[in-house]
Amino acid sequence: MKLSVITDEISQDLEHAIRVMQEYGVTGAELRGLWNVNIADIDDATARRAKKLLDANGIKVSSIASPFYKCDLFEQSGEVKGPMHLATPRDLSEQIDMLHRCIDLAHFFETPIIRVFSFWKRGDLTPDIEKRIIDSFAEPVKLAEQEGVVLVLENEHSCYIGTGAEAARVVRAIGSPHLRICWDPGNALCAGETPYPDGYEAVREMVAHVHVKDGVLEDGKVRFVVVGEGVIDYTGQFDALRRDGYTGWISLETHARIDGDAERASRLSLQALRQWIEE
Repeated sequence: MKLSVITDEISQDLEHAIRVMQEYGVTGAELRGLWNVNIADIDDATARRAKKLLDANGIKVSSIASPFYKCDLFEQSGEVKGPMHLATPRDLSEQIDMLHRCIDLAHFFETPIIRVFSFWKRGDLTPDIEKRIIDSFAEPVKLAEQEGVVLVLENEHSCYIGTGAEAARVVRAIGSPHLRICWDPGNALCAGETPYPDGYEAVREMVAHVHVKDGVLEDGKVRFVVVGEGVIDYTGQFDALRRDGYTGWISLETHARIDGDAERASRLSLQALRQWIEE
């Protein structure tokens, strides 16, 4: 397993984020927000600036953390129903063009992994909605196969596919090695699933990328905390990843804040993650 971090969980200033990463031996950068612009919206000059910094510091890009399919499944609407992390709202008709751009960026940053989603959740996930989600991935998966990249579907509680069990059903139904799972135990917790062992047991054969955040339940909702201080059994989760031979990236996405400070929460979380990975 290799340690990565979504850089804007530390700072929008990539140069500062890299300095912090190096303090903790982090060798992978997942790119989402760079200098207050979402990765899907950066221009070529910004991409070159970021690549130069990463290369100069020996940092590999673990994933392009795109906002693909953070949109409405049923309408040509740009209405936002969850966190966008600076991304420009786009309706369904604009998603494939955006995916093309993210694929170009994946090639430029030399990573095969592009994180994707499953549409804003508007009510329960029904069999008809699930089939429509599956059908909607036909063109993106074909494109991924042609371009030699892997789309990793993140289980995201603000989208229809929030649990490991749901993500596993969709990815298994599509049946392509170019669509795998970005396993996020924290999001599974928010969606009402026990992340480990229940959620992981469902996805274990399809995991190509891992996000790490932790949380506690307060009044029926999840409050994100420093990794290791929440209710998720990360000791068991990391033991299971080792047993299953997972050699990919473990990417920190705390979402936690200490007195409003994301960097401080990320530093404490990186300390805990290093210990788990080194063990």
